[in-house]
Amino acid sequence: MAVRSDTRPAVLALAGDIVCVVVFCAIGRRSHAEGLTLAGVAETAWPFLSGTLAGWLISRAWRAPTAIAPTGVIVWLSTVVVGMLLRKASSQGVAVSFIIVASVVTAVLLLGWRGVAAVVRKRSG
Repeated sequence: MAVRSDTRPAVLALAGDIVCVVVFCAIGRRSHAEGLTLAGVAETAWPFLSGTLAGWLISRAWRAPTAIAPTGVIVWLSTVVVGMLLRKASSQGVAVSFIIVASVVTAVLLLGWRGVAAVVRKRSG
């Protein structure tokens, strides 16, 4: 009989990362008065979500999905780097100020929830 590992932590962590990226994109669209339509948020989010998924594959995030390092750092860097490269390739904006803001905000979101999870784990265990 095969032992099935619990995939719930990885699925929840991936969902958390996806929510963080979508929230980042929705906030950005709203702050630039671009509208919060599903299509608009999807258009803004797809490059970053592609980077997030690449980061999950590169880091094998399912092994330690809530770890800040290396998982969170790799997911964050991949989200920004791949996201910006795809934005450039698809003729979307990649101004230096946007790269800085995107880097800071996604770091706070993608690393922040992992930091909160670590504190909660430490206090409960």
